[in-house]
Amino acid sequence: MRSLTAALLLGGSLFAATGCAGTSGHLYVRTGPPPLRREAVLVAPGPGYVWVPGYYRYERSGYLWVAGRYERPPRARARWVTGHWQRDRRGWFFVEGHWR
Repeated sequence: MRSLTAALLLGGSLFAATGCAGTSGHLYVRTGPPPLRREAVLVAPGPGYVWVPGYYRYERSGYLWVAGRYERPPRARARWVTGHWQRDRRGWFFVEGHWR
């Protein structure tokens, strides 16, 4: 039981050292993401598909690349707004991509 408690405390300490949740609901990270990767945009799997670019997601071990993919828009004339990392006085936070 002691080792489980120690592991939980250590895990929480590591998380607090790298990021924290602000009152705005954002998860803040102290260091910014690496430069975006260049991706080869393959041929669409069919008509009506839209390319959604890849992005970096943050986890305890650091930034992880999430590859781009094709998606079908939820409705006619919907446009994909790409997710991106933004910085303010508290650090870096991710703004999720979404359909507009």
